[in-house]
Amino acid sequence: MEQELKKATFAGGCFWCMVSPFDEQPGIHGVHSGYTGGHTENPTYKEVCSETTGHLEAVQITYDPAVFPYDKLVRMFWQQIDPTDPGGQFHDRGESYTTAIFYHDEEQKKVAENSKKKLGESGKFQAPIVTKIKEASTFYPAEEYHQHYYKKNPFHYKMYRKGSGRADFINKKWGV
Repeated sequence: MEQELKKATFAGGCFWCMVSPFDEQPGIHGVHSGYTGGHTENPTYKEVCSETTGHLEAVQITYDPAVFPYDKLVRMFWQQIDPTDPGGQFHDRGESYTTAIFYHDEEQKKVAENSKKKLGESGKFQAPIVTKIKEASTFYPAEEYHQHYYKKNPFHYKMYRKGSGRADFINKKWGV
């Protein structure tokens, strides 16, 4: 019997930087950049950046839980962000760049909450973990030019990731 695919949705600041860590992993069937958590239907990038939609930049991952379990996705998510920053991520500031785990069922909620608690108790960070855990809502795919940006514009992507401070932070905190 074939395993049913599931969805995981994470907001980790700039969605360009949230695709490559998950993309092309065994059991991952798709990673899409988009917007979620807000009140505007079918928002554009410009609208989301205006901070008037309530949406966060996010990625939605389609995965096979038998090959790549949700708890492993959540662990990878924590290793891509600064979970103590309430104002955005690295050089990207504002609500649309804040972090959140959007759960799709009660099991995902439980895993996310337990993982957040463990991370907070781990001593890895001095400040509190402020990443929100919220029920998933409609996910709106971003414009095509944002999808798999790291593959379409590798030089610019690498410069952005380094220049934003994300690459150095992740290396310092996680060694990845």
